[in-house]
Amino acid sequence: MRLQKVLANAGIASRRKAEEMITAGRVTVNGVVVTELGTKANPEDTIAVDGNPVGDGAQKIYIMLHKPEGVVTTVTDPFNRPTVMDLLKDIPTRLFPVGRLDYDTSGLLLLTNDGDWANTLMHPRHEISKIYIASIKGTPTEASLKTFRTGIEIEGRRTAEAQIEIIPTGNKAAHTSKVRIIIKEGRNRQVRKMCEAIGHPVVRLKRVAVGILKLNDLPRGKWRHLTAHEITCTHAGFMS
Repeated sequence: MRLQKVLANAGIASRRKAEEMITAGRVTVNGVVVTELGTKANPEDTIAVDGNPVGDGAQKIYIMLHKPEGVVTTVTDPFNRPTVMDLLKDIPTRLFPVGRLDYDTSGLLLLTNDGDWANTLMHPRHEISKIYIASIKGTPTEASLKTFRTGIEIEGRRTAEAQIEIIPTGNKAAHTSKVRIIIKEGRNRQVRKMCEAIGHPVVRLKRVAVGILKLNDLPRGKWRHLTAHEITCTHAGFMS
């Protein structure tokens, strides 16, 4: 098995991060530093990262977290800001986030130690829907909504078709609107940049669903294990 897959299966990191660890010289096989991607390892080999032995039989864990605003989606932070891992201190297993949510965005975030599962969910070819509820400045016209839906050029690349609809609030005097947005991409700060492009910057943003996985009434800052049904469906690719 390729070394990066062994590390991913052991819950050390996603496969991409595992590749970075290998090329950085942090991984040894039988005491020898390995930096070449594609190197294969056998079950009897002794593998270590930063000198710490790696086991291949870690129990797979799948977590849904309601990430608050003001928390970074990283394992550690050089500026000592709160991270999502601070909210999971009672879980002894080493986990990593599946994708990310911005520092100032709240909502559904998945964490796991299953690198293959994480890579499947993040791969663009699966076109997994991500649903957001946003408060935006002003009220977009039908023309602006159509522009949003058909695609917007951001940083030299056009976004895929998306969905957006205004959620009635009954407050006609408000200077903001509430909208429901569905995208199937995961570009950096994409929803915010798309709203900015049509002239209605985001005031507040929350992700409420990823495919079949829904945040529902999970309290802010709390987490839960995915159900057996959710795990089965996501492994089978039934995510839309």
